[in-house]
Amino acid sequence: MKILIVGSGGREHAIAWKIAQSPKAEKIYCAPGNAGIAEYAECVDIKAMEFDRLAAFAKEHEVDLTVVGMDDPLVGGIVDVFEAKGLRVFGPRKNAAILEGSKAFSKDLMKKYHIPTAAYENFDNAKDALAYLETAKFPIVLKADGLALGKGVLICNTLSEAQAGVREIMTDKKFGQAGNRMVIEEFMTGREVSVLTFVDGKTIRIMTSAQDHKRAGDGDTGLNTGGMGTFSPSPFYTKEIDAWCMEHIYQPTVDAMRAEGREFKGIIFFGLMLTADGPKVLEYNARFGDPETQVVLPRMKTDIVDVFNACVDGTLDQIELEFEDNAAVCVVLASDGYPVSYKKGYVIHGLDAFQGKDGYYVFHAGTAVSPEGVVTNGGRVLGVTAKGASLKEARANAYEAVKWIDFENKYFRHDIGKAIDEA
Repeated sequence: MKILIVGSGGREHAIAWKIAQSPKAEKIYCAPGNAGIAEYAECVDIKAMEFDRLAAFAKEHEVDLTVVGMDDPLVGGIVDVFEAKGLRVFGPRKNAAILEGSKAFSKDLMKKYHIPTAAYENFDNAKDALAYLETAKFPIVLKADGLALGKGVLICNTLSEAQAGVREIMTDKKFGQAGNRMVIEEFMTGREVSVLTFVDGKTIRIMTSAQDHKRAGDGDTGLNTGGMGTFSPSPFYTKEIDAWCMEHIYQPTVDAMRAEGREFKGIIFFGLMLTADGPKVLEYNARFGDPETQVVLPRMKTDIVDVFNACVDGTLDQIELEFEDNAAVCVVLASDGYPVSYKKGYVIHGLDAFQGKDGYYVFHAGTAVSPEGVVTNGGRVLGVTAKGASLKEARANAYEAVKWIDFENKYFRHDIGKAIDEA
């Protein structure tokens, strides 16, 4: 098969690496790709939102399957464009990708179908949101309705913080059009867990659990980011919780989308909070998580191309996912100053240290090729991942591997997976 991947980050690098292991993958393309992805795929200079150009490329090169990694093109309707041209594509259509594209939609869906989530209200203007805050309990959570690169969520401890947050999202449009609507919801406490799943419209298959670290600084301080690191599996996600979630959250979500005429095929990412009252949904994503993918796929034994095809064909009930009985930890190496402002173009040293080392991986997130070599080209630069027999061993291995890489303004959190030590 000829396979095209759409995207350019660490998630897409992990997907390309996993696809390359399949004997069914004869040729891999990636648009636009990055310096790391180029090891497995031919990178194509077409941006992820250039749907017609991407479809024309897929037609011209007789691509058998396109895998869309990113949220923006999915929410924008890339799958609809490809399907209209008779092209085979993995991912939800536009009317299903709204599950991630609009937090107001997803909250209303959960309310209608009795899927456990935090209490909330939706707002179309800042005046009503500010009035609501006058009677709210704190802390409270503000969420920009649309896509905001994982950063459009503000946790506010006081009324004045929340008022400033409303102005930031709805008036100042810090997150652009994503802030045209806003969700205000109760603050939940508990352990956060990320659960990735494959869906074929009716059947859902659960991948292994993971836990992300969103805040920029150690001890979960600083601004929200796209993710500073993750580990898998979560020691807090038990078989009992998994069974409960399948009955009350996972399958009901798939069934609800079908009932709404929005059949979902692709990846549903469930962000969960394990509260004292039981698991509740924090958020949905309509694609692989980043950096969760970088710890989940290295542990996956099943041929991913088989799973993609089963989702497209509606035959996922014939697939059983298998994962290694081990653990993985990913530490994101970022540019100092991320997520606000940072410099790019620094040469990265030590990438060749990973060659031939089983169980160690370096996934490129924001890199580019220059005459001097591979250089930094984003806020999140690399995802350093390592496996181990236990989470503690994987964590130790990952932080050892972090030392192998060096570039000017290298920054990373030192406490990824620290919760493991507390489990």
